[in-house]
Amino acid sequence: MPVTFSLPTVLARLADGQATIHAGGTTLGEVVSEIADRFPRLAPRLRDASGGPYPFVTYYLNDEDIRFRNGFATPVSEGDEVTVVAAIAGG
Repeated sequence: MPVTFSLPTVLARLADGQATIHAGGTTLGEVVSEIADRFPRLAPRLRDASGGPYPFVTYYLNDEDIRFRNGFATPVSEGDEVTVVAAIAGG
C-alpha cells in the first residue's frame, strides 16, 4: 500500500534529497522501517535504537499526531500522508 511520506529539508538531505517518498506497509512502523532500509543514513533520525519514535520527532498521519493514536502501531492505508516534523533547537 503506497503511503506518501514527507520529510523536512534537514532530513531530506539524508534521503538523497527526496522530500517526498512513497512506501508501503500496514502500520506506520512498517512504513518507517521500509524507508529506513532504503535510506540507511536517514534511519537513525527516524527511530530510536529499539525501533520506536523519538520524542522530539513528531509524525502526523493525515494531520493527526500519532502520539495520540497508537504510535508506530497506527494502521495506515493506501493514499495516507505522513508528515515528519523534527524539533529544531537554537538559542
